Amino acid sequence: MQDERGHNLATKNIGKLLWQFSLPAGIGMFVMALYNVVDTMFIGQSVGPLGIAALSIVFPVQMFIMSLGGMSGIGGASIISRALGARNRDRAEITLGNVVTAALISGMVVSTVVLSNTEFWLNALGATEGTIGYAREYLVIILWGSLFQTFAMSINNAVRAEGNAKIAMVSMIIGAVVNIGLDALFIMKLGRGIRGAAVATVIAQASSCIFLIRYYMSGKSTLKIYLKNFKLKTDVLREIIAIGVASFVRMVSTSFVMVILNRSVAAMGGDLYLAAAGIVGRVSSFAIMPLIAIAQGMQPVLGFSYGAKSYDRSIMAINNSIKMATVVSLIGFVAAFFLSQQIISFFSTDLALIDIGSRVMKSIFLAWYLVGFQTIGSTFFQSIGKAKPAFITAISRQLIFLLPLLLILPRYAGIDGIWRAFPISDALAFGLTLALFLVQMRRLKEKNALMNGQYTAYEI
Repeated sequence: MQDERGHNLATKNIGKLLWQFSLPAGIGMFVMALYNVVDTMFIGQSVGPLGIAALSIVFPVQMFIMSLGGMSGIGGASIISRALGARNRDRAEITLGNVVTAALISGMVVSTVVLSNTEFWLNALGATEGTIGYAREYLVIILWGSLFQTFAMSINNAVRAEGNAKIAMVSMIIGAVVNIGLDALFIMKLGRGIRGAAVATVIAQASSCIFLIRYYMSGKSTLKIYLKNFKLKTDVLREIIAIGVASFVRMVSTSFVMVILNRSVAAMGGDLYLAAAGIVGRVSSFAIMPLIAIAQGMQPVLGFSYGAKSYDRSIMAINNSIKMATVVSLIGFVAAFFLSQQIISFFSTDLALIDIGSRVMKSIFLAWYLVGFQTIGSTFFQSIGKAKPAFITAISRQLIFLLPLLLILPRYAGIDGIWRAFPISDALAFGLTLALFLVQMRRLKEKNALMNGQYTAYEI
């Protein structure tokens, strides 16, 4: 099985490989994003705008937990795919064990810290008198399941890196289906409200973890999990963090930006605007999922090819991924701009909320067609182990550009300045990523030309 997967990565048509890896990731992430949307829809219908606003308050904490799993998983996946390309199975399995340990420790630490003083954290996150009760109910339960979330997030990336995207897809689908089914039971039938949504989420995450553990115990995986590899190795952990920190900072900066956004919106517009921002945030997280799926599909193909020094295949993987992501982001832009009212109405029947949400969505998605390239560009650097440009491009959209704009523009344009900050930051992040991308692509093409004997190393 291992030889077959390695042979496919080395020889199969690049376009077919990208579809082979991106499609399962896309389906899995689509269903995962769907259950986040369904959570919001159920809460909107049963609890109302205050419930949606409470979900918006807690969402940065969920993003932070996901970022910890993403850091160990994406950093480890880059090492694993390059090690398999270089036929170094031992290093790949050591990395897998370290990924598990790092994910579990990080999940345990964050849940302990936040649970020690939930009232303080909720106030810091921008909770209002109307939302803090709902937010507390949801947050406490979510934190008890944080280990499941970090484990599933990290191991899914490792599974993709070894060439088995279908297993990663199935694990996400299992979690999503369980969550949606339990949402319908706990919220709509049993009337458990926001507490029911949290319990459903934790059970769903645990279901995904059980499936992934069974996969590695079945003997069908390319890599094996050994207890001895759970012991953290300094060099492996350092490389995991160096590469994965880009994803971590990107997701953490998203959480931080959401906190600033929630506090600003609550202060300038109140709970109704906060609910609108929460809905649009869920929609944007849904819209970016297929872009992340394409990036995740590219990662094992590009990492393996780069590790095997097959630079021509690396270039083809990058170019095809950019084309796919650009088309998908353009579709997202068109849908958000022309169907905004219909989309918001799925979450609430409140006419004022629909009107506000529609205007907010059009403003936020104004430059969404540029996000596809920016997502692929950042993953490109991670896949080939270039930590510094990966870090810069990962934080550019949220931290370097969006955060300062969120602090500056509302002073001059009021609450509309909040929404205008998003397309401006998208355009600036696109420009920065493009500049760094062109430099690295030139080097990659030079390596490819040298491998093919088109000119000598002296000429480079």
